Amino acid sequence: MSVKAFKLVSAVEREMLMGDKNHINIECIECCGKNLYVGTNDCFIYHFLLDEKISTAGKITFAATKQLHKYLGFKKPVSELKAASALTRLLVLCDNTITLVNMMNLEPVPTGARIKGAVTFTLNENPVSGDPFCVEVCIISVKRRTIQMFMVFEDRVQIVKEVVTPEQPCAVAVDGYYLCLALTTQYIILNYNTGVSQDLFPYCSEEKRPIVKRIGRQEFLLAGPGGLGMFATVDGISQRAPVHWSENVIGAALCFPYVVALDEEFITVHSMLDQQQKQTLPFKEGHILQDFEGKVIVATNKGVYILVPLPLEKQIQDLLAGRRVEEALVLAKGARRNIPKEKFQVMYKRILQQAGFIQFAQLQFLEAKELFR
Repeated sequence: MSVKAFKLVSAVEREMLMGDKNHINIECIECCGKNLYVGTNDCFIYHFLLDEKISTAGKITFAATKQLHKYLGFKKPVSELKAASALTRLLVLCDNTITLVNMMNLEPVPTGARIKGAVTFTLNENPVSGDPFCVEVCIISVKRRTIQMFMVFEDRVQIVKEVVTPEQPCAVAVDGYYLCLALTTQYIILNYNTGVSQDLFPYCSEEKRPIVKRIGRQEFLLAGPGGLGMFATVDGISQRAPVHWSENVIGAALCFPYVVALDEEFITVHSMLDQQQKQTLPFKEGHILQDFEGKVIVATNKGVYILVPLPLEKQIQDLLAGRRVEEALVLAKGARRNIPKEKFQVMYKRILQQAGFIQFAQLQFLEAKELFR
């Protein structure tokens, strides 16, 4: 049974990016506050300002204003973008090289600082250095079976550690000293400080695209075998039941209490609270799904869209209107971490009362009595 948890809203129309040039494709996106960056296959970066507008009827729309675009000078696609807002830097991966550019004017840093030999990279969102003017970057190196850790400052980079992995890594997420790695045949957790590693479960990266995503402190979300979205902590255990995805998931994102997944035809929404699938949105030709500070963005080759979450109170009321009392109560309890304490207590009492009346009307008197209590 479905819940309307998200609405799909267009953010950047194809004309804004490519006009009538059909050969231009979106390769990667990054969003930081109101700043949206798009990297394309013809080696350009586009910078847009996203303005969220709410109509009197409560309808949300986005207006994207193009700030500037910049050609990086290669004949290769821009394959990844990551913002380091504390440094006002954008890290740009193109042709196996990570270049530091200014977030506002997209000019490379004057020192020419860069990281060479990177296949892919990610930032450590739980850094270990304690330096606010530095970001920790983990790269999968072009050297076989090698991961490298760097400290990136405003105008220089410094290698911190190089780690050899048991097999070739193809995807990585970082939390503190812990690396969660998709290798050729399995997922592992590796502490790059101590060198201790732990096998998670087997997975064939040659058959399917692995997904490794940090979803919180010391916890990751992985695309497991049999179309399962599996949760794993840095201790190698799972504290949540898996969610059932389709076999060919391309990307996953988290917007508590939901896990959102993208495949070739749909965006699916599962609850982390009861693992049930709550919503399916048709979405063809999608190839990017990412969350940025709670904002979930999807993209095709030609356009960028935002998944706007409906207020949790509205979702709970919809469930109660459909007499789905258990689901409404599970969602209400899960909403506790998103709502201020006093407001939550008032809301929760009202929901228990409504749920009690629904159970009472269905002649479930014992359950109603508990809820009224």
